[in-house]
Amino acid sequence: MKVLLIGSGGREHALAWKLAQSPLMTEFYAAPGNPGIAEHATLAAIDIEDHGAIVVFCKEKAIDFVVVGPEAPLVAGLADRLRAEGIAVFGPSAAAAQLEGSKGFTKDICARYDIPTGAYQRFNNAPKAKAYIRAQGAPIVVKADGLAAGKGVTVAMTVEEALAAVDDCFEGAFGAAGAEVVIEAYLDGEEASFFCLCDGKHALPLATAQDHKRVGDGDTGPNTGGMGAYSPAPVMTTEMVERTMKEIIEPTIRGMAESGHPFSGVFFAGLMITAKGPELIEYNVRFGDPECQVLMMRLKSDLLPLLLACTNGTLDQVSAEWSDDVALTVVMASKGYPGSYAKNTPISALPADSDGAKVFHAGTALQDGALVATGGRVLNVTATGKTVGEAQKRAYALAAEVQWPNGFNRTDIGWRAIGREKI
Repeated sequence: MKVLLIGSGGREHALAWKLAQSPLMTEFYAAPGNPGIAEHATLAAIDIEDHGAIVVFCKEKAIDFVVVGPEAPLVAGLADRLRAEGIAVFGPSAAAAQLEGSKGFTKDICARYDIPTGAYQRFNNAPKAKAYIRAQGAPIVVKADGLAAGKGVTVAMTVEEALAAVDDCFEGAFGAAGAEVVIEAYLDGEEASFFCLCDGKHALPLATAQDHKRVGDGDTGPNTGGMGAYSPAPVMTTEMVERTMKEIIEPTIRGMAESGHPFSGVFFAGLMITAKGPELIEYNVRFGDPECQVLMMRLKSDLLPLLLACTNGTLDQVSAEWSDDVALTVVMASKGYPGSYAKNTPISALPADSDGAKVFHAGTALQDGALVATGGRVLNVTATGKTVGEAQKRAYALAAEVQWPNGFNRTDIGWRAIGREKI
């Protein structure tokens, strides 16, 4: 089977690493890819915003199946374009991708199908949004409606912070994503990530994870795209997984189908486990980053048939087998992230991969044959262990071998779960 993977981040490196292990794979390409992905696939220098160029490449190479990694091409309709050309693709239509592309759309689906989530209102102007905030008080959550690379959400602990977040949205801090805002009730509890494949009718639960969004130790400082993650999430007990499927995932599948937007792809449900049970914070329509990295380290099954089953409506005929080990990843980022940072800083050495240990490339490139850091989040140092504590110890030992003076990382990924283990 000839496969094309779209994307260039750490999530895509993890998908490439796992897909390349499939005995079904005969030729494997990635666009645009990165130096890590190049170890598993032939890189194609295609602008992934140019859907026509992707179609041309697929036809020239007789690609059988396209796997779309990031959210932006899905929201922009890449899967629709490929399907219209008769090319099989993993990922939802643009209409179904509104679950991530518009937080207001998702909240409306939740309201219509009684999916537990925080109470909310949508606003397209600042005065009305601010009046609502003053009436509700704090803590309260302010979200840019559209895609903002994981940075358009403010959990405001004061009214003043919430009002400033509204100004940020409407004054263009997040571009077109902030043209509308969703203001919702603050949910008190523990966050978790739940992943589930869907073919429009059937669902296949995958695994759980927890990530660390804040840049600093102790979950302090500004939000980022994610500074580390581990899987499974201890808070997601068997009962909580069953409730998530019944109360959140299944009504969403039914609601999307009834709305004329059947969902095919992966649900990434961001959950808050409250005193009442699981409540939906938001949906993403692609694998998480860095959650995908820890999921792929634990997945024992061949990934390719699972993704194909989403595309051809046979998800009820496949199953996924998981390792009981814990996987933990530490994000190494450029100094200054999530603010401004220097680019093209040299990475002179990386630890070798070994059984249960892998460094995924997220924001790297080769310049004159030398590896350099080109992004904010640059490397995902990932390891497995029998416990979170063991996986953490292995991951940080690996991180210590990375020779990159301009890099930094949090030192406490997995702290909450390790605290549970000690108890």
